[in-house]
Amino acid sequence: MLIATNELGHVVKRATKPAIGTMLANLRRGNAHLIVERVDEELSGSWYIQVLLRENNAYQLEYRDGVAEKHFQTMTVSQEKVLAALLGWAAAKPNWQDGFMWNNIGEQFTSSSRAIPEPTEPLSS
Repeated sequence: MLIATNELGHVVKRATKPAIGTMLANLRRGNAHLIVERVDEELSGSWYIQVLLRENNAYQLEYRDGVAEKHFQTMTVSQEKVLAALLGWAAAKPNWQDGFMWNNIGEQFTSSSRAIPEPTEPLSS
């Protein structure tokens, strides 16, 4: 099951493509992040993708594949690319990560926290 949550605490269980798209489109100051989690009793660890709309209007996109060591981050200014990544991840499509340069940031986490870390310097294009 997919659960989407925004910064305001709005939760959508069994999140659909339209719901995820609307939540992404509604990101703004005061409601700047969105997390989509994959909740499955057969999966161990934390499986999610999240996006933070930064003050410079860039999107900080991250995903975690179960464990902190597999936590990746990228930046983009394209809301369309973010939406494609969110929906690709949600549908478990192969190669949904293509089109981005991902950095493994797992070393920043000492626990399985879902919190977005302090913003780092934007990645060069």
